[in-house]
Amino acid sequence: MEGVFKGTVFMPDPYSRFCLPSGGANIPFSGRPDGEYIVFPGFCDVHVHFREPGYSYKETIATGTAAAAHGGYTAVCTMPNLSPVPDSAAALAVQEEIIRRDACVHVYPYGAITAGEKGEVLADMAAMTGAIAFSDDGRGVQSEDMMRAAMVKAKSLGKIIAAHCEVNSLLRGGYIHDGIYAAAHGHRGICSESEWREVERDLALAKETGCAFHVCHISTKESVGLIRKAKAEGVDVTCETGPHYLILDENDLEEDGRFKMNPPLRSKEDREALLEGLMDGTIDMIATDHAPHSREEKSRGLAGSAMGVVGLETAFPVLYTYLVKPGVLSLERLMELLVYSPRRRFSIPLGEDYSVWELGKSFTVDPEKFLSKGRATPFAGRELYGVCQLTVCGGRVVYKSEEVHLR
Repeated sequence: MEGVFKGTVFMPDPYSRFCLPSGGANIPFSGRPDGEYIVFPGFCDVHVHFREPGYSYKETIATGTAAAAHGGYTAVCTMPNLSPVPDSAAALAVQEEIIRRDACVHVYPYGAITAGEKGEVLADMAAMTGAIAFSDDGRGVQSEDMMRAAMVKAKSLGKIIAAHCEVNSLLRGGYIHDGIYAAAHGHRGICSESEWREVERDLALAKETGCAFHVCHISTKESVGLIRKAKAEGVDVTCETGPHYLILDENDLEEDGRFKMNPPLRSKEDREALLEGLMDGTIDMIATDHAPHSREEKSRGLAGSAMGVVGLETAFPVLYTYLVKPGVLSLERLMELLVYSPRRRFSIPLGEDYSVWELGKSFTVDPEKFLSKGRATPFAGRELYGVCQLTVCGGRVVYKSEEVHLR
């Protein structure tokens, strides 16, 4: 296809201008002669782990943003379980300098809620002016008084508290869902209450303090119900879930570390409740919780492997293949979940950011072709539809496939 791209363009809601070169769908590249292309505004993921500073053997800002661009993402929010933990202006500045130097898409770092993510003393939240929001992701804030104080402070700063909700005393050494697979294979389970009990507590605190509250990676039917009820009561709450929780459940588990994440894959009933929450608006956005680890860390089976899977490079194809193509979800609703809702909630602008996709083309997921350092994905070997051919961020090409030739 010589000349310029001509195809379908998804335009945004009134929230933000979506800019294309020359104000239209004329994008200077040539691709496969028989290709049919579609342009989407840049996806936004409010929950990723890029591991730098501190754990660059797992991922770096450079490799993480390259993976994001490959998946059509032009804005990501990085979680604070790093070294140093961004719990002060000086500690946050370490990550900000790496972002300025190495990022190829927009990166918005979280600041920690508590010093060192230890849950004992509030972080210097006021000083972290560059933080998109505050979270101790990877750890639930166990103290109710500490979370209340954090919400009061965040409210005064006009910032969001984004919580990893988990009651440590209910974990009991578990590492997959406490359900039929765990019982059948002799694994220690993580009960659903360990998530929803803290969701319940934090929703009450958000109602009390008026803080803008965001619940990370919900996985249980009880969490969906609690958040639905809180929204009806006027609580300022949003939430996310991940592609793997919408497509997979404990019936898909295998004795492989690529199926191990926190929270774990839950029951079929939980997955169905998440889908219902996605369609009725209870769940506001989809985030990948992209969490890369080294090959060795993910090679120890379900019991011994580190928690976390990668997702940036497969998220849209997974959701398109399993939800949009079968008619479960409309493409318009998926754009709301991947683009507009996360940007509205976290005040992330959308400018000349877009990606070009070939939706009719399929591929088999091969982790060795990922741009991320992480290789662990539960979707390895699956045939998916939707191939990203080009991603542009801030008017600059940040990813192009080998099939694309820029003019």
